[in-house]
Amino acid sequence: MIPLWFIVILSETAMIMVLLFKSPLRKMVIMGLDRVKRGRGPVTVKTVGGTVLVMLSSSVYSCLKIQNRMIENGAANPTDQVLMAKHLLEATLMGAVLFLALMVDRIHHYIKELPIQRKRTEAIKKEVQALEDEKVEKIKALKKEKARLRAELKGLESELQSRTKNVNVAEASAVALRKQSEGFLLEYERIFKENQNLRNQLQSLDYLKLSRSCSKKNV
Repeated sequence: MIPLWFIVILSETAMIMVLLFKSPLRKMVIMGLDRVKRGRGPVTVKTVGGTVLVMLSSSVYSCLKIQNRMIENGAANPTDQVLMAKHLLEATLMGAVLFLALMVDRIHHYIKELPIQRKRTEAIKKEVQALEDEKVEKIKALKKEKARLRAELKGLESELQSRTKNVNVAEASAVALRKQSEGFLLEYERIFKENQNLRNQLQSLDYLKLSRSCSKKNV
């Protein structure tokens, strides 16, 4: 059995080396492993793995049994030493077989998952790039809107300044007209008073004329 375990270990090591480097042979190995993992392949592999594990446990148990017997006897005979070495070698080889089989399975799994992960990464990169482009476009649109609003604000400020000037001019005109109307009122009052005085004077003159005519008639 020991030469068989060495052959299996060398085969698994060679398979791992093939899987580690990209080559046409790796594609063939991957296709073979894919076929093994289909149908009844996984059941067969689990059965073989379980059998090897049982044999490994048996070898370990035999080693422990021989060691206990050697301790009880107080000395080791050549037969027990040979059996101990044989069981230890078999256990080591079977453990290496199981470990390398697990390595082959994991490497095959990661090789199959690598393109999927790359596609997902590329899709994520594209989504991130699309979001960044959209963000850049939104920033550009906001900058344009900001420039438009700033120009509109400047126009409104200039319009407000012109209207403020017009309001100031209108207020100044209103003040001037108010002062002018006040002057007209004062002039009107003065003229009205003068007219009233003239009327009073005329009335007094008429009264004097009337009194003189009456006195002449009486004479």
